[in-house]
Amino acid sequence: MSDPGAIPDLDTNRALAEWLEWQLRQVRNRIRELEVKAEQERRARERARAGQPWKIQPKRSGETAMLHRGGCSLYSAQLGFINRQEAMIALTEPGIEHCQICNPQTGLVEA
Repeated sequence: MSDPGAIPDLDTNRALAEWLEWQLRQVRNRIRELEVKAEQERRARERARAGQPWKIQPKRSGETAMLHRGGCSLYSAQLGFINRQEAMIALTEPGIEHCQICNPQTGLVEA
């Protein structure tokens, strides 16, 4: 015999289903929020990279000129930074190589 004060099994399962559906909606909303945030962060990184300065290490005897990102520690230049467009032009010049450490070409040819 069932307890006269007990909630019927069908009602319990319906309530459980409603609660699980609510939880699923909450999780899906959070996923959408996180996707939007990740996309905003990706765009911010792209904007920051596009505005980043580059520098050209002059040619010295036995070496070729080399393009670096502005923050590359292999070549420290206090002045003479170039912008994105100038760096793109430098990449096409035959006498200028790109630094294998800071990879200044990344982000230039993609955008």
